[in-house]
Amino acid sequence: MMKKNQKVAVLCVDDESMILTSLKKQLRQILGNQIVLETADSALEGLEIIEELQEDGIEIALIISDWLMPEMKGDEFLNKVHESLPQVPKLLLSGQVDKQAIERIQDLPSLNTILYKPWQEQELQKIILDSLEKK
Repeated sequence: MMKKNQKVAVLCVDDESMILTSLKKQLRQILGNQIVLETADSALEGLEIIEELQEDGIEIALIISDWLMPEMKGDEFLNKVHESLPQVPKLLLSGQVDKQAIERIQDLPSLNTILYKPWQEQELQKIILDSLEKK
């Protein structure tokens, strides 16, 4: 899983602050303080945070992204991230994903799953722990 004494981050990207707050709370319950938890309210901000984490030498262990966001949809964001971080597990979170988006991302090797809103805490926990175990 995670190497001892190495800073590891999880990034959550969603344009709804309530979702980010909920994810943050649930991730803290699941992972405690053993991770750096970053949030972004847009895909563009998410890309900036990824760049900053890499510059700081912090390993990104997981990226969770909403699908329906302004400027850039979650599938586009995850595909873009995949170009530079193919090994990082990715989770698409959405209340509504269109068929074309699913087709665009289903071949993405590091996309673990699509989790539909509203999600069950146990389902999120299992996905998070499974994703981090594969690291």
